[in-house]
Amino acid sequence: MIKWEHSVFALPFALTGAVLAARGWPTLRVLGWIVVCMVTARSAAMAFNRLVDARLDAANPRTAMRALPAGALSSGFVGGFVAVSVMVFVLGAAMLNRLTLELAPLALGVVLVYSYMKRVTRWSHVVLGLALGIAPSAAWIAVRGSLDWRIVVLTVAVLLWVGGFDVLYACQDFEHDRAVGLNSMPQAFGLVPAFWIARAMHVGMLLMLCWLVILFGLGKVAMLGVAVVAILLLYEHLIVSPKDLRRMNAAFFTLNGVISVVFFVFIALDVLTKR
Repeated sequence: MIKWEHSVFALPFALTGAVLAARGWPTLRVLGWIVVCMVTARSAAMAFNRLVDARLDAANPRTAMRALPAGALSSGFVGGFVAVSVMVFVLGAAMLNRLTLELAPLALGVVLVYSYMKRVTRWSHVVLGLALGIAPSAAWIAVRGSLDWRIVVLTVAVLLWVGGFDVLYACQDFEHDRAVGLNSMPQAFGLVPAFWIARAMHVGMLLMLCWLVILFGLGKVAMLGVAVVAILLLYEHLIVSPKDLRRMNAAFFTLNGVISVVFFVFIALDVLTKR
């Protein structure tokens, strides 16, 4: 039900926020609780999504074999898993600082509300982007106990990145969503416009990353990381098209996991070599 890739998407960006906040490595204690909060928040969000969408997943041939509709897990077990994940997340927030604890309900609200968005708006992809995008800002707060507006630029970058690839991913359910009345960019505008929307969002992401490098006074190593991300995004868009979605899982899971890790490594190297 929960794949490691689901946490890999946002975790490196959270670690990027933490490294920028500390201007180096945070303490092991802070770093450990950030990881706990990231994994439990993402696990709670994914499990809650599976619980809320169980009926919809059962009606969709692409998702009918997921754990709940296939009967591999019970709704009671999944509900309990969500509750435990939420409790551990709140514990982790409490172990960091007062502001992280105070904002924990807001963070949970953002990551959980996404599950209902396809029922009400075509902009659900943006909400998913925000759910992952708050990770670097949250990690900054975990390290500093306050928020710097500069790190919000990375939040916007992640929002555009995740929103863009979620638009692409939703193209797989284009016909199903139209048939059952679920909202998405592909359902609203068609496959070809959806691809252009995703491309525009990813260009916006790259611009935000360039701005981030400038704002934090980072150097050539960080900018090289942005260039590598751009190449990977280009490749992602080259292996899928409105007429050929067969490699969508490779683009969605493998490449996006690589993108987040690569960006973190280059930013961390830049920050650490300037200490």
